[in-house]
Amino acid sequence: MENPHAERQAVLLERILKNTSKCTETILELNKNLEEIVQANYHLQTAANLSMQYRKNVQYNLSSAKGHTQHRA
Repeated sequence: MENPHAERQAVLLERILKNTSKCTETILELNKNLEEIVQANYHLQTAANLSMQYRKNVQYNLSSAKGHTQHRA
């Protein structure tokens, strides 16, 4: 006669392993998605930096142009 306690432990262990495996798969998928988000944010940050620098350059050039116009008058 087999030990019912050992059978129950085996069933529980099997469930734990199955759930752990599912959890691991989910975490791997989450990591993959987070990597994609980080990559997308990197490109977005680059575009934002370029846009901000362009705006600063435009402001500087407009200020310079105003100064030149005032000196000529």
